[in-house]
Parts: sequence; structure tokens; C-alpha cells
Amino acid sequence: MSNHKRIEILKPVGAMGIICVFISISCLAQTRPNIVMIMADDLGMCDVTAFAQRFTGTAVQEMYYETPHLDRLVSEGMAFSQAYACQLCSPTRASLLTGKNAARVGVTTATPGSVRSYYNQGITPPAGYLPQDALYWGDKIKAEQALINGSTLLALPAGQPGDRAWDEITLAEALHGHHSAFIGKWHLGGHGSEGWQPQDQGFEELSYFDAGGSIYFNWRKQWNRRHKIHKGMPQEQLWMGKTGQDFGKTYLADELTEHAVQFLKQRASQKQKQPFFLYFCHFSVHTPIQAKKEDVAYFQNKPTRGWNGHDNPTYAAMVRALDDSVGRILDTLKQTGLEDNTLVVFMSDNGGVMYVQEGPTDNAPFKGGKAMLFEGGIRVPLVFRWKNRIQAGQWCDIPVHATDMFPTLLDLAGYDVTPYIELAGIDGRSIKGLLRNPENRHQSYARDTFFWHYPFNVIVKHPDDGVALAPHSAIRQGDYKLIHDWSGRLLLHNIVQDPFEKRDLSETMPDTTRALFVRLHDWLDTQVDIKYHPALNPNYLPEKEVRTRPFIDLRAKYLGPKRAIRSPQSDPRLKKPGS
Repeated sequence: MSNHKRIEILKPVGAMGIICVFISISCLAQTRPNIVMIMADDLGMCDVTAFAQRFTGTAVQEMYYETPHLDRLVSEGMAFSQAYACQLCSPTRASLLTGKNAARVGVTTATPGSVRSYYNQGITPPAGYLPQDALYWGDKIKAEQALINGSTLLALPAGQPGDRAWDEITLAEALHGHHSAFIGKWHLGGHGSEGWQPQDQGFEELSYFDAGGSIYFNWRKQWNRRHKIHKGMPQEQLWMGKTGQDFGKTYLADELTEHAVQFLKQRASQKQKQPFFLYFCHFSVHTPIQAKKEDVAYFQNKPTRGWNGHDNPTYAAMVRALDDSVGRILDTLKQTGLEDNTLVVFMSDNGGVMYVQEGPTDNAPFKGGKAMLFEGGIRVPLVFRWKNRIQAGQWCDIPVHATDMFPTLLDLAGYDVTPYIELAGIDGRSIKGLLRNPENRHQSYARDTFFWHYPFNVIVKHPDDGVALAPHSAIRQGDYKLIHDWSGRLLLHNIVQDPFEKRDLSETMPDTTRALFVRLHDWLDTQVDIKYHPALNPNYLPEKEVRTRPFIDLRAKYLGPKRAIRSPQSDPRLKKPGS
């Protein structure tokens, strides 16, 4: 291996151009730490009993779910009480892999395989669009809507033809001295688009599926499917995923865990031990709600059923399977001798699901859940464990974000993060200092502002009025978080004093509200392409508004008429309904 590796960082600038920067980075010695990153899907903040105990004060034995292995991880490492993700899975995954806010990249939502894109329809995209940009898409909402949806990318730019030479440097590619492997949920590849899969982003593919969810039994045929869903796709066959070696497990979480275990054993047996990065993305506990019968039976009549609104035995069994998987990973690291030099990180991609009928979980005492910008939707469990390197049993109450994983893992593995901050323009910052000093006394982690953007009307009901959610954006700066409901409402909360968002301060603190609104939209207007913004619906009928309040364009109110919400007629990149 040569002493240096040249990495090309491609930085998109607005919608017009790209800056190409070449960085020479020294290759790392093989003594660098291994990294195991485990990502759970839709796991709520209080689905992990150690976190639930932290926020409710309830004894673990009084709870319904059981997560002894995750609790062990917490006791052996550092847990974060204010870790943030995005409101949905694909944006969080894009944020983690690039270190950039997902909305900046263009991944603003998660999509089903039925969504049309320019690529899967075989259509040349118009000016300002990429092949993997979605054609107009959204939930079927009968209620009157004042806004039409923004767009989203279905695949993380990988330098493919049509990506306009845009090739995001992923965490796997940045960890160039490590052997990177991927297991589980991808959902960043345009639902089987050739050229945007894990292997195109720096990973060895062990077993994976490029979709938002998967059945948990008899999944192999679905994963190995090669017949195209969209006939216009300019490729011979579909690349939805691969099951890899068949280890004979009947339940998906168990099979994926076996892939991880065997990978760890194989890496431990090598004489020349190149450090590795295992990115293990569970489908658990995403719908469909399916679990092993014996586990469901165990929770069916458990006396504590119903605690904190947790009363679905099948979901509880899914949480157990996820927890068992974490236990197997930890045990394997110890048995193989990898434990001392392996950093383990556990995180969820968003809050628990509460919007489906008989929702499988409850994020109480936090407000809201998946697809919402309330704490219940974006605050997630996060744990770091590195034996003898990170002091055990600590909690950190400093707010951090999924984008921080990119520079943090590089930093902990001995890579130079500076080029990615100064030249690639990542948003994340290393939290390495917090792992030594969780109170941040030395201000090693100086980041105090975070942004979220979700430009879609969705069937998820707002917890305050029961009406389908309109597009939302949010900012947290210091102790305060402002949520902008684009249908015309602002909510301001002091998250430190009111983490469960019970007291709206927008009217009593108008100056803070205005200042945060302006900063949020200055960021949106400079960092997020206009095609990923919502737009005015020209067919909107105010007299049919289902909300008890009228639609108000708050951009026009606070920023002036020149920065009012745009209409599709004002910019060719804003879509019309049904286009």
C-alpha cells in the first residue's frame, strides 16, 4: 500500500456548479481502532429501558420492554441524553454518512419503492434537477392543503452519470485505511438503482436491502429480486439488495446478526489485521410489526404491559430481538479478542412510530414521534463504548447530532478531519472531547445550532390539532427550539427547562421567536436548493381549510414580500400537483 491516498472532494455550490478539491491524506497504520456502528430503525427514546429510566425515574423492572444488553452498553460507555437525528430514516442515514445536513444534500424524506424519479422513469431531468430527484410525490391527503410538497433525492450522489459529477464522500470512503462492510437497511440507493448501492459508496456488501422496510420472515426472495418495478429504469435488472450467505435463521434480525458475527470472527482471524468499519443497520423495529412467536408469547401476559403506553407484545418482542443482537455483537467482540480495540456506537435513526393505528410504541414523556420535529421524533438513543478508552457509566447532556458521527469516527480513528470541515463543508463536528469531558468544560465541542427541514404534507396527524402535518422546519440554538409549521404557526420551547414541549413561548418571547425564524430561513435560503422547499398551492381554497386557524405565509410576515413562499409559476424548479 502506498503511503498516501488522494481523495477527491466534490463540493456542490448552489445549483450551478461544483468545486473539485484534491486532498492528500496519509494512510493509517493497521493499529487504528475498529468501529462497529449499529443503527436501529424507528427505535424510540424510551424504548431502551436505560433511557426510559433516565427520563421517567421508573425502575427498569417496572417497565414493559426489556433491553438488558443495550442497558449494559450504556453502563459500559457514555450515553447521550440530547442526541438528535432527522425526522425520518433516509435523511438521518444521509447525514451520518456525509456529515452534512440531509436537506443540504437533498435527501428530505424517506420514500417507498413506488415513487417515480427521473431515473426510474427513464426521463432526462430538466435544468436544476438530478436523475434521482423524485417526480412530484406525496401522501394522499383529502384535506385542503395550502402548500405543495418540495422534492427529494432518492439516492445519495455517487458520481454516476447525471449526478453532475457530484460524488459525496461517505464515511466509508473517508475511513480509507479501514475495511468497511455494510449489513442491513440501505435506503439511499434509489430503490435498486445500479450505481448507487453500498458498494458504490465504499462498502463491502454482506447482506442488505435498499428499501425503507422489510418483512421479517421469508424475506430472501424479496431481497434478491432482479425484476424491475419501473420499466423505464435504464438498467438491465434491479439491484434491490442481496441476502449473501444463508445462515439458516428464520427471523431477519437473527440472520443479519449472524452475518455481523461471522464478519467479526473472520476479521479477528486474519494475521494482518487491517482495521475495519462495520456499519450494521437493522430493520428492527420498523414496520411490519412481526416477531418470533415465543417472544410474543412471553410479552403477551407480562404484568407490566401498558406501562408508558407500551402495550404491543409483538413490538416488545421486536425490541427484544434487537437487544439480543446487540448482546451477541458485544459477546463476539469479547470472545474474539477484538473488544479492547473496537469502538461500538449505537444509535436510532428517528423516534418511535406513533401515527399508525394502534401505534406500536409511545415516546412519552416526549412529544410526538417519527415524521415530526418534536423531540419525540428527532431525539434518539446514542451510546459510545470503547473499553478502557471511554469512562464507563457516564451520561452527556450536551446536544449533538447525527452529522457529528462522520467527523467523530474519523477523529477517534486517527484521521485528519480538517479537510472535510474546511473543504468539503461538512456540518458535523467531532464530539471526541465530550467522550473525555461530558460537561464540555473546555468547550471542545462548540456547536450549538442545529437545523431540520421536512417540506412535505404527510398523513401523520399533528399531536395538537389532529390534522395532517403540513411542511415543517426547525432550528435549535442553545436552549431554545423553534418549529415553523409552514401552514402558519410557530412554536418556541426552552428545551432545557421544558424537554417535553408543553409550554409554547412564541408569544411571550417575540424577539427570540423572530430571531430564530430569521436565522432558520436564512439557512434554508442559502443552504437548501429551492426545489427542496414547499411552494404555494395555486389551487388552494381558503374557505375549505380544515384547521381552526387560517393559512398565513410567515415568511412574508417576518422576512418581507420578496422572500414570501414562492409559487410554482415563480420558479421552474417548483412542481405543480400531479406533474
